[in-house]
Amino acid sequence: MILYQNAYSQHCRRVVALLQETGLACEHRHVAMDKGEHRGHAYLEINPNHQVPTLIDGEVKIHESNAILRYLCTKHELENWYPSKPPERAMVDQWLDWGTSRLGPAVVDIVLNKVFLGDKGDPAAIARGEQKMQELAPILAAGLDGKDFLCGARPTIADLAVGSSIAQLAFAHALPTEPAITAWQHRLAAIEGVARSMPG
Repeated sequence: MILYQNAYSQHCRRVVALLQETGLACEHRHVAMDKGEHRGHAYLEINPNHQVPTLIDGEVKIHESNAILRYLCTKHELENWYPSKPPERAMVDQWLDWGTSRLGPAVVDIVLNKVFLGDKGDPAAIARGEQKMQELAPILAAGLDGKDFLCGARPTIADLAVGSSIAQLAFAHALPTEPAITAWQHRLAAIEGVARSMPG
């Protein structure tokens, strides 16, 4: 397997965390997004969406990070990370989809415009993202109430996905302050694969 990735992308780190934690063999290829490699002809041949990550496994090519997580878990029967029983799987899928559709855009608004675009950042987008996080952080905290992880006592790929997005907010000094989220982030950081996925 080959993973095209960049450690500053939360979408890449969630995949790297799973690979590291489970010991799945994979060649990691860095995509220098700061140099525009993701928009170069060579990478567009790999991923026309000019995004990271991309996983290549033989003839299989997958672009979206949560799809990659599901694929790896299904192919390698990683039941602990992506349970097969419908009620448990639905809970994982629910948080994966929430992370993509609700949390993800707010995180991008804040971090992209506050950190990576520098002086070219859009203040209106930052304000929009910060306002949205005022709604979303309590929802996440409530979802963690009485649980160590989003779906129970064990971490799943939902924690890797949502957790990587929350951790991304640290770049903008915008981490949620709810105690349940802070404690959960500490538990995630203690997972070796998660720790190894962070930029050096």
